[in-house]
Amino acid sequence: MDKFVIRTSKNAEKIVDSLPEESEPCSSTKHKTKASSGQSRKRLKYQEDFIKYGFTYSTVNDVQHPQCVICSEVLASESMKPAKMQRHLETKHPTCVEKPLDFFRRKEKELQCQKRIIAQQTKVTANALEASYEVAYLIAQTKKPHTIGETLIKPAAVAMCRAMHGEKIASELMTVPLSNDTVARRIHDMAKDIKSQLIDRTCGKKYALQIDESTDVSNSAQLLAFIRYTFDKKLHEDMLFCSAMEGTCTGSDIFTKLDTNLREMGLSWDNCVAVCTDGAGAMVGKNKGLKAKVLEVAPHVKFTHCIIHRESLASKALDSELHSVLNCAIKIVNHIKSRPVNSRLLATLCNEMGSQHEALLFHTEVRWLSRGKALGRLYELREEAYSLLKESKPELAHHLKDPDWLLKLAYLACIFERLNMLNLSLQGPNTNILTMNDKVDAFMKKLERWAERVEQGNVDMFPELEEHLEESGLSLSNVKVHVTSHLRSLLEQFHKYFPQNTQPELYDWIRQPFSESPRHLPSNLEDALLELSSDDRTLKTLFSNSTLPEFWIAVSEEYRELSGVAMDVLLPFGSTYLCEQTFSAVTYMKNKYRSLLNVEDDLRVAVSTIKPQIKLLCSQKQVHPSH
Repeated sequence: MDKFVIRTSKNAEKIVDSLPEESEPCSSTKHKTKASSGQSRKRLKYQEDFIKYGFTYSTVNDVQHPQCVICSEVLASESMKPAKMQRHLETKHPTCVEKPLDFFRRKEKELQCQKRIIAQQTKVTANALEASYEVAYLIAQTKKPHTIGETLIKPAAVAMCRAMHGEKIASELMTVPLSNDTVARRIHDMAKDIKSQLIDRTCGKKYALQIDESTDVSNSAQLLAFIRYTFDKKLHEDMLFCSAMEGTCTGSDIFTKLDTNLREMGLSWDNCVAVCTDGAGAMVGKNKGLKAKVLEVAPHVKFTHCIIHRESLASKALDSELHSVLNCAIKIVNHIKSRPVNSRLLATLCNEMGSQHEALLFHTEVRWLSRGKALGRLYELREEAYSLLKESKPELAHHLKDPDWLLKLAYLACIFERLNMLNLSLQGPNTNILTMNDKVDAFMKKLERWAERVEQGNVDMFPELEEHLEESGLSLSNVKVHVTSHLRSLLEQFHKYFPQNTQPELYDWIRQPFSESPRHLPSNLEDALLELSSDDRTLKTLFSNSTLPEFWIAVSEEYRELSGVAMDVLLPFGSTYLCEQTFSAVTYMKNKYRSLLNVEDDLRVAVSTIKPQIKLLCSQKQVHPSH
């Protein structure tokens, strides 16, 4: 123990004085050890005379590694020493020990040439990988079969390049992998990336849903859901999922599938504002429907019935006389369209008589706009249809010469054309309930005004009816009762499906925040609205240059509560338009030739507004030539 005691001697004093101030001896020892180890790890650099050992160098992560010019083996950077390189040469290549220096230099040139070829080939392969993703994205966007890449796109691209740029560039295009399975994998990767971006965008934010269900060509029930959310100071809509239903499609089954997908994507029912569906019992049933199941877990969620569906239901009101005219018109159209010979003869008659169109249109209850278009086209081609039917179907042809019948047909063509215009105005992306309800209210006011004008003998709002009255010399009294009765019936049905709001000014402050001063808001929101409306310079300019949702999103940081209440009204969907539009895409993609297709990945890439990160996907793949 005596050797650890600091004695008061001259030598000891020197030792103590040599210790660094405010530091312990052990810590200084550690620093010295680290410094010494850092110095020992100093990287050795390649010398030109190392070629006599058969070695050049290869740079990996900015560090030089010795590389044998004979076997191309790359050694560790610590092997950049003559002794280790000499040992590699003697043990691995003993026959080359006595070779002259020119032999090793020639081998070095061959190795460098190989490196350039490999680098060039890797670059071509990487470009081919990116091109493969780009073509797969276009195939999914156009909803074409996966085989079209190998059977049409690649041969067409190669033929064009061979004709315009020669065989060399055309041969490079042959390296782009576009087989059926490859395109399917690319689409799956892009759909996964789009879904990941969607999850990142919606995480922890309020959202609204629209849900619908339909049966595809393989009799599989597809449940489709769209989500609306705020991102980058704008309102966005995107496909949430499209899943096949197993077994039954009851309200409980739909809720289970919906809840499972929401949980997988990390979405909480607490952030759901509203759900828009059609009027099916499985969706809006009070006891066992989707609505009842959702309200059990999220009582705050508001359910809205698709406004377009309600408008379609309200427009079906017809009295017996007009209904018989409609049925007779449908029989005429079906008789001509169901026989190819009749369709060709009608086209010939239309050409001879100088008609603008050459064919009639089918009517179906499923398609919203077909009724008005079918009746309008039949009224336009009534003379041509009569010439065709007067011999083969005289019992149908005589209607086309009956003035009263044609008068009612003209009216039906006019009123259903107005209903079509209303229907089209309710369609489209980024629509909100406020503007859609305003359009319906305006149409209801028009119906009331039209009924009054018809009773006064004025039908200028129905051009075809007015024109037919002038041409035939008939009086409006022949059809006035039926027209006014139908308009009043329509108005009654619209009031049934669109009950009037007892407080129409309830949301005027959202539409016009700078001109309204509501009294029904809580005091804190009313104070915030007064403060917002006082900013006439910046915020009023922003309001005039932005859409309604964009304005309220932009002021969310400064007026969080007020913006939240406004967005709870603007965020919900007013219709299931996006679902109906996407089901049309499903019908096109999953046809009888692709009945086994799992449509979700292709559908997501086709309809999503989010672009896949193709360069990121390429960086995660190992590039190699493929078929």
